[in-house]
Amino acid sequence: MSQVSTRIQDPASVAAAIESRFSARAFLPTPVPRATVERLLALAARAPSGTNTQPWKVYVLQGAARDGLVDKVCAAHDAIRADPGLAAEYREEYDYYPQQWVSPYIDRRRENGWSLYGLLGIGKGDKDRMHAQHQRNFRFFDAPVGLIFTVDKVMGRGSLVDYGMFLQTLMVAARAEGLHTCPQAAWNGFARIILPHVGAGPDEMLVCGMALGHADEAALVNGFHTPREPVAAFTRWVD
Repeated sequence: MSQVSTRIQDPASVAAAIESRFSARAFLPTPVPRATVERLLALAARAPSGTNTQPWKVYVLQGAARDGLVDKVCAAHDAIRADPGLAAEYREEYDYYPQQWVSPYIDRRRENGWSLYGLLGIGKGDKDRMHAQHQRNFRFFDAPVGLIFTVDKVMGRGSLVDYGMFLQTLMVAARAEGLHTCPQAAWNGFARIILPHVGAGPDEMLVCGMALGHADEAALVNGFHTPREPVAAFTRWVD
């Protein structure tokens, strides 16, 4: 197949795959065949990367391997709640979020959080339900497939740009299979548990996790979809 001469016969389907991608937070237990996951990863591997470095490394967890990681990280998450001093033992290896929040980013973050909790009926003072909802991340939102992504520490920050394109390609490809995803930076603080569990080497850094599976269409939480700024708000035409 020529990449130059290929014509997209159904542009609307491409747009639909992009527009219907969202962070699903409730999944059905329906299995996803290994062949399907391999097909999605092969498509994702077509993502661009600087000088074709292809810095991504992927660990696929299903069954006992998935459940074992869930148990370990949920136990650590509970332990931190019981003793907040333990949080110092679990640090992200790179700053996903800014150290100091400013507008408009803090405004969007707050809107996102309280809109989600509001939909679920979780009040600002309901720490028990907040903890339980946050811990849903560490259960892959019940998705049967958990993905862990790492990068070699020797690589530069540009590899994280490459990784973003890889992850987006994977998520859009999943929509073509009728699947949904949830990219998750929440896992990053638990790298000391995750990396040994998946067999990652000491020279690897955790980038993020991802839940993959069939979204539960009946789940209230999957009715939550985040707004986007209009093109005019983030674009400047330079003549």
